[in-house]
Amino acid sequence: MTTPTLSEAIHEPLPLAEVNLADPDNFTDGITPWRMFHTLRHEDPVHWQPEEAPNSGFWAVTRHADIVRVDRDPETFTSTRFVNLEELDDDQIKKRASILELDGVRHRALRGLIQRQFGASVISSYTDFLRGLTATTLDAALAKGTFDFVKEVSADFPINVLARLLDVPPEDNRQLIEWGNRIIGNTDPDYADVLLYSEESEKYRDLPFRSPAALEVFAYGRELARQRRGGNGTDLVSQLVNTTPRDGVPLSAQDFDNYFLLLVVAGNETTRHTITHSMLALIQHPEQLARLQEDPSLIPTAVEEFLRWASPVYHFRRTATRDVELGGKQIKEGDKVVMWFASGNRDEEVFGNPYDFDVTRRNNDHITFGKGSPHLCLGNLLARTEIRIMFEELIPRLADIRLVGDVPRVRSNFVNGIKQLPVEVTLA
Repeated sequence: MTTPTLSEAIHEPLPLAEVNLADPDNFTDGITPWRMFHTLRHEDPVHWQPEEAPNSGFWAVTRHADIVRVDRDPETFTSTRFVNLEELDDDQIKKRASILELDGVRHRALRGLIQRQFGASVISSYTDFLRGLTATTLDAALAKGTFDFVKEVSADFPINVLARLLDVPPEDNRQLIEWGNRIIGNTDPDYADVLLYSEESEKYRDLPFRSPAALEVFAYGRELARQRRGGNGTDLVSQLVNTTPRDGVPLSAQDFDNYFLLLVVAGNETTRHTITHSMLALIQHPEQLARLQEDPSLIPTAVEEFLRWASPVYHFRRTATRDVELGGKQIKEGDKVVMWFASGNRDEEVFGNPYDFDVTRRNNDHITFGKGSPHLCLGNLLARTEIRIMFEELIPRLADIRLVGDVPRVRSNFVNGIKQLPVEVTLA
């Protein structure tokens, strides 16, 4: 019996009563999430999703227009009560808040500390480095013929970029990857030291993602800060420890810990999963790979489709600061409001044939990085550049690439991740 394609599966209706976005087990087959989102967009686009204790439920926002409305209005939908589904008390928020959990002046001030490092002029100066790094990564991987694309390519490449930005030695790369897996994969028993919401996790309730790995990241970051403080380096750590935010409030030790951890996680996970999903899509749609091989000038356009298709982060949460109407529903002050970006990236009102993977898609208004939001992904230009250069270098080298094993996915309703992508390549 053949596995249905995503397009085929979507047209087999999933009853609304079977939708459960709170259960990570529904996010491990590559099909069920999209069926749930499809049902919600068509039947209940602002849907109340119950949760098990200790959480209290949330509004699932699944249409593109509603997601953009929430994302652009931090006064009504604040990040300061936390941006994941976990519900925290005031003391936990105070200890765990990163730049993601701030709004307004302080958010802009902390964002400004490293914003220039992710600007167009700086990123363009990395082009030769990125192309050389890509070639080194691909030379090592493709020579093996059969290999895990995640381990050898899509995880290896962005972590090397992060190491450059942090100015840490490449021999630390595997440790950085492992930390990211353990932290972001806190609902996956293959990755997590302690599963989220388990009894043992209460010991780590004040740490990001309730992960003991955060303590190791903190220690690593603090040593870098000690070495760089008072210097004139241009790396991200030096910028954080030697620059006073625009609001005049210095970065506390806790601010630095949480900022550094965010860089380690965000600087690797999302680009890695986008590259992996993109490669899998090209394998599953060989006619699209052929188009890029025939016309490499399409690759910059294809990058936007890669980002829409991959949707590496399923959701971010906000909290209503007042009673408000959204999508015909009455949201109460204090309610969790969750933007399912992945669903918005398949909205038929915005994307023609949204379940078609089309590397020539134009006017691709995806919301993978957010849209018009103060929280627009700071590294979006770097990610786009990394992905573009990776496929500009990879595609001409391939005569053929095919799957040679299963494609296990991260058990998570937060990150849309692939653990392994076993492939066999024939070189051009």
